[in-house]
Amino acid sequence: MDRNGRPSEVVKPFLHQIKLRTLTVAAALTIFTSSQGILTTLSQTDGKYLYDYGTVPLLAELLKLTVSIFMIWREETATGVRSSLDWRTARLYPIPSLIYLIHNNVQFATLTYVDTSTYQIMGNLKIVTTGILFRVFLRRKLSNLQWMAIVLLTVGTTTSQIKGCGEGNCASMFSSPYKGYVLGIVSACLSALAGVYTEFLMKKTNESLYWQNAQLYVFGVLFNLLRLVLEGGWQKVWGLCNGYDFVTWLVVLNLGCTGLLVSWIMKYADNIVKVYATSMAMLLTMILSIFLFNFKPSLQLFLGIIICTMSLQMYFTPPHLLLDSPSPQKDATTNLTAINVEKSSGNT
Repeated sequence: MDRNGRPSEVVKPFLHQIKLRTLTVAAALTIFTSSQGILTTLSQTDGKYLYDYGTVPLLAELLKLTVSIFMIWREETATGVRSSLDWRTARLYPIPSLIYLIHNNVQFATLTYVDTSTYQIMGNLKIVTTGILFRVFLRRKLSNLQWMAIVLLTVGTTTSQIKGCGEGNCASMFSSPYKGYVLGIVSACLSALAGVYTEFLMKKTNESLYWQNAQLYVFGVLFNLLRLVLEGGWQKVWGLCNGYDFVTWLVVLNLGCTGLLVSWIMKYADNIVKVYATSMAMLLTMILSIFLFNFKPSLQLFLGIIICTMSLQMYFTPPHLLLDSPSPQKDATTNLTAINVEKSSGNT
């Protein structure tokens, strides 16, 4: 760092490389996340799923685990260094899987009290809760401008999802039982907690990302398998791929790749980058739906896109670049002195 606290010329290329990789991964995450909903919709036949949608997360976890094991083998073959299991750290990896499992159940419970639109709007609370938990548990300080950007992102995503009063009853958002709103808040907090805790695990040690992923995904496979067995017995497991077609496998592939990209961001970036990538993915999904599913764009959508873009600019742009520094102007006294000197010179 130089005297002004800015990166020196020596570390600037390194920081630029990291930022470029983070930008690339975040862009890929945005694309994969936005295509997830579209592929899921395309996998339906006459508005119904011919396959058990509960099997998709299990197969995605298996895919991520397989990729991680392959990358571990590749790393160990290249470096000759074997990964070792630290039980003190490994015992922490089931916790995110448990949180996500509870979160999924809370999601279904919430949808029994509120409609889908209200649930989606309430889901935007995870943006703010992520920022709060990011500050409390990871001790990461955010500037006032960044907090304003996070709130602005929440407002932008919410605005894009609100329907006009002419399309439905505007008061329906506030007519659900209070249990639905409580569960919605709990769901947002659990989603943020799972993300922040996963980031904590990823940055806790200097272990290989793929070794950490393998430990995380082992428990993901076990918990998803347990859920299937409890729901429908082993018959549901034996018929894991019943009703699958090419698009369904694309859904599995998309979900697996999304998880791998998120793990990279958790390791080398942070939860806020993930929040922005997934929020922008939601807007991108709406835009693509205009062309694929004859979705009618609304004024709220365009306003939401503008607000989210402003939020993105506010959060990631350095503060000194957001402010236009005034052009240096000479003091009035200095100007008068210069004029007097010129007059004196002219008289002589």
